Amino acid sequence: MRVEARIRRFNPEGKQRKPYWQSFTVDEVNPNDSVLDVLHRIKWEQDGTLALRRSCAHGVCGSDAMRINGANALACKTLMARLGEGSSVKLQVEPILGLTIVKDLIVDMEPFFDHYKSVLPFFINDDPVPADGRERLQSQADRERFDDSTKCILCAACTTSCPSFWSNGRYVGPAAIVQAHRFIFDSRDQAAEERLAVMGEAFGVWRCRTIFNCTNACPREIEVTKAIAEVKMALTTGVV
Repeated sequence: MRVEARIRRFNPEGKQRKPYWQSFTVDEVNPNDSVLDVLHRIKWEQDGTLALRRSCAHGVCGSDAMRINGANALACKTLMARLGEGSSVKLQVEPILGLTIVKDLIVDMEPFFDHYKSVLPFFINDDPVPADGRERLQSQADRERFDDSTKCILCAACTTSCPSFWSNGRYVGPAAIVQAHRFIFDSRDQAAEERLAVMGEAFGVWRCRTIFNCTNACPREIEVTKAIAEVKMALTTGVV
């Protein structure tokens, strides 16, 4: 198939100081090729100045999140066959929204990771290590309470699909709430109160308007809105 690609470009050191669209045509694309494959061909064969983040190319690192035909997704997991059929397919690619563009499809992720760090995204337990030297055990039921939120790869697809985050970047965002959820509901952790205090602040979990963009955008199929609702319930009832 032929791919008619339209890419949002921005070079802070170039002649055009504002973002602009640039079109490319890529021939002989296999329907099972990913959007990342197409972007690689454009960069390697047509314009080496195209800037984008990518690493594992297998949907694990989360580095190549971008807006593809108007929706957040990972370029490495989005196959061209999903975007259209026939001999010619249109592809539009732009950076994820709500974060400052560094160059082309690369955005400044520091504000996103600052929110992530604010929820204490690590295991906290000051009790002595079990005498037998084994790990701290928990039941399968206890593990199931937070199992879904362990799947997050910090790609920012959920947070940058959220209108509340677009309107005010101080909102902690869905990804950070998912990370808080993962530890708040871990029966072995002892810092749920501290994390819930962060969630209860002005730009915490209550900024969520339950739009479900985050759940739809998640490449790991995490039930993000459900996790947010469970954190809200924990704040409301005081029960974890």
